[in-house]
Amino acid sequence: MDTRRGVVITESDKLNNFAIEPKMYVEETPRAGFTDYAEKLNGRLAMLGFASLLAFEAVTGNGLIHFLQNL
Repeated sequence: MDTRRGVVITESDKLNNFAIEPKMYVEETPRAGFTDYAEKLNGRLAMLGFASLLAFEAVTGNGLIHFLQNL
């Protein structure tokens, strides 16, 4: 077998795509608690909620509290 540029070619000059398995890795950074990832996610979700609230008020003409009082 010949290995050139990360591919395996058999003796009959056929390309074997399934011979090389990808390298596995484990991300070591924590994703819970007060991490940069959690703070960015919370900020993005807050911006999404605020934009949704503004869009809701623009479409209905009333605020969220007024809408919830009339249910």
